[in-house]
Amino acid sequence: MHFTSEQALDDGVLEREFTLGEVPGILWTPDSASASAPVPLILLSPPPLGLRKTYPRLVARARHAAADGFATAAIELPGSGDRPRLPGAERALSDLRRALEAGEPVNDETIDTLILPLVDKAVPEWQAALDAILALPQINGPVGYSGGVISIGTRLAVVEPRISAAVLFAGSFVPRAMFEEARQVTIPLHVLLQWDDEGNDRQAALDLFDAFGSREKTLHANMGGHTGVPQFAGDAAAQFFTRHLK
Repeated sequence: MHFTSEQALDDGVLEREFTLGEVPGILWTPDSASASAPVPLILLSPPPLGLRKTYPRLVARARHAAADGFATAAIELPGSGDRPRLPGAERALSDLRRALEAGEPVNDETIDTLILPLVDKAVPEWQAALDAILALPQINGPVGYSGGVISIGTRLAVVEPRISAAVLFAGSFVPRAMFEEARQVTIPLHVLLQWDDEGNDRQAALDLFDAFGSREKTLHANMGGHTGVPQFAGDAAAQFFTRHLK
């Protein structure tokens, strides 16, 4: 991990940009974090739009988490920002948009081409980032995961034992193969679903929630579109992490 910039935000949160190999990222730590009093960590997974485009939302979540005593980190997803596009992703995205505009169902091949390579590449990168961040003296476990793409969170919940709880955003299409992986998830889950999300298959999101094997899982559904998550829903997710990571 190589830190490339550092700034103190006006509420005392330390924001540091870093690179990990070819992967850029941002780490936020509260001013309470120290080697003698390390803080838990929440991984903030951005949507596949690029860190720069989603920075305002990410930093707002990071500051909220810092006020609760958590460090947070985000990394650029494969194919996002300035990173090379994944093979076949552009065509799959065009096919997806064409189907949605025509009011037609999105076929499984398009969803698999768009999502599965992203999951396969992103999950090891998140694990490498976790290795590097947890080596810092002011940060330790337990670790939470928050965000989408929901298939990335599902895979991480299965393969990464350091993640103790997850808030998953049901706002992306789900390959059929992920339903079997969902049955292997056992950590506590808090799933956010926007009922009128124009770019999401609501029934698939409900079916995925049903498939999760966790004994503790909560579905928090609200009316509204993709970016309309109400503040109280975010507050409930923050309380979920306070309950499970502290």
